[in-house]
Amino acid sequence: MPGSLQRMSTWPSAVEIGEVGPRDGLQNEATVPVADRIRLIDALSATGLRRIEAVSFVSPAAIPPMAGAGEVMAGITRRPGVVYRALVPNVKGAELALAAAADEIEVVVSASETHNRRNVKRSVDESVAAAAELTRLAHDASTPVEAIVSTAFGCPYEGDVPEDRVAGIAARLRDGGADRLSFGDTTGMATPARVQSLLEALEAVGITADFISLHFHNTRGTGLANVVTALERGVTRFDASVGGLGGCPYAPGATGNIVTEDLVHMLEDMGVDTGIDLDALIDCAHLAQDIVGRELPGQVMRAGPRTATVEAPA
Repeated sequence: MPGSLQRMSTWPSAVEIGEVGPRDGLQNEATVPVADRIRLIDALSATGLRRIEAVSFVSPAAIPPMAGAGEVMAGITRRPGVVYRALVPNVKGAELALAAAADEIEVVVSASETHNRRNVKRSVDESVAAAAELTRLAHDASTPVEAIVSTAFGCPYEGDVPEDRVAGIAARLRDGGADRLSFGDTTGMATPARVQSLLEALEAVGITADFISLHFHNTRGTGLANVVTALERGVTRFDASVGGLGGCPYAPGATGNIVTEDLVHMLEDMGVDTGIDLDALIDCAHLAQDIVGRELPGQVMRAGPRTATVEAPA
């Protein structure tokens, strides 16, 4: 970005942003036609994003907006170098994702027992065991797996979740074969201090920054501050959602994810390369807003980049 500041030595030179709008974003909306979901994914694929969470192979009865996942995967125009990911809740979902040629599978376990039972109707121990089974199934098909620990920074039902509990679950998922771990701020309870604490707890069990991704929500306005804190600890993978789409059907009050174009705008100005065309991404944010038919919370899509100027009055 023109006029960007010199990069601080504590910041990585580049990061990878995973776009989650087509799945995590749209799952909270009224049902969006398959054709519009395909149109959004194809537009995002042309921005320089390298990892897109495209669908979830979950029961349509549980989350109706995710119906038609197979049709979406069959309809998208796959761009070389872009990884199209699918969230799966169980073996059946994994089998469907593999049949649809998902490039990567995601499996979720909540750190909170209450949230996990509400989300997937299982205990945490049962979900960890199921994740290992799904991982073996995916690896047999040469497909990598990202294990996501949700409510990693707190639960709307239980409150704070101890960092050592999160780290313990993460270690079990790693030992079960997960290729990467992600930690979800499902209800927007993370703050920079809590990010520091969790990363320290993860390091204590041998999980380093290069093995993880972080997924922040901006429910309480701390999303981008959390990213900067994580950058200073060496984390280089973050999830975000175009326009700020998203939330969680089982987490009351959990509004949207951090905004992809706002995150790209901030990082590029910090001298941290994202490889993403910001103007193209802003166009995608407007497309997403048109598709869902409501104003989205993204700031840069409305104000434009920091360097945008207007003609002075005569």
